[in-house]
Amino acid sequence: MSDEPTTLAVLGTGLSGLVGSKIVELLSPALQFENMDLSHPTHPTDITQFDQVLAAVEASPATTLLHFAAYTDVSKAWEQRDDKTGPAYQVNVIGTQNMAEAAKQTGKHLVHISTAYVFDGEKEQPYTEEDPVQPIEWYGQTKAWAEEAVQNSGASWTILRIDQPFRSDPFARLDVVHRIIAGLQQGTLPPQFTNHWIGPTFVDDFATVVSWAITSKREGVFHASSGEKWTDFELASAIQELLKISGKVEKGDLSAYLAKSTRPYQRNTSMSTEKLRKELEAPQVTIREAIRRVTFADVANQ
Repeated sequence: MSDEPTTLAVLGTGLSGLVGSKIVELLSPALQFENMDLSHPTHPTDITQFDQVLAAVEASPATTLLHFAAYTDVSKAWEQRDDKTGPAYQVNVIGTQNMAEAAKQTGKHLVHISTAYVFDGEKEQPYTEEDPVQPIEWYGQTKAWAEEAVQNSGASWTILRIDQPFRSDPFARLDVVHRIIAGLQQGTLPPQFTNHWIGPTFVDDFATVVSWAITSKREGVFHASSGEKWTDFELASAIQELLKISGKVEKGDLSAYLAKSTRPYQRNTSMSTEKLRKELEAPQVTIREAIRRVTFADVANQ
């Protein structure tokens, strides 16, 4: 018999997206990923259809399901509010219900990726796992229902909440950091709020958390962002400083923006990661260090 360790198989959803694709890149080949979605060449799977989900899960040797797939356009989700036939509800709630039920029926562990948007944003300090879930818009509501479905499913589960994910390299869909970079380079960066707080998540670092969740199968809800609290203005200013990008970062006011907006907007989505830090062997990198690792095209010198 070979003494080489067996590669752990993982069946996932959303593994071609902004976050999921980077996770696959960083954790392969230690983990063997299979993406379960409609574009699969031989076994296309619609996660809103339980029979298709169960068939895919039963056929997979994976003992862990990694559920990234989600409808994440908050503004377009708001246009679908109260519509349970819309894609936001169908993907986020029905899709997650199906994943959780399939995990239960097959005895597999479900790692579900959630969001800080399940909170109302009114707390001044970073949110903890003990804070009540109180969504104020449709995207957050669907993700809150998704969490509830996982927790009540009877399956083995881990929920990882993140906020404003960004990766070291550019992706087709720009993340929060690369959007700021592009805005600075093109002179189109809007005023950045000084009274809106976020808790950015460095995807490259988050990969370590995902690996821990897959291998440990530790049950519970864990906040898996950076654990830091930044205003939009502070983040944009740090990006400009650390990456030495020309351009101007102007201050903006969330209250003035909300006066003209029809969609609710959380004032604070930063989260404490103290609970998670007790589980990890190595500390997470700081956001300033993460920004230093970001790559981008230098359009000024092209």
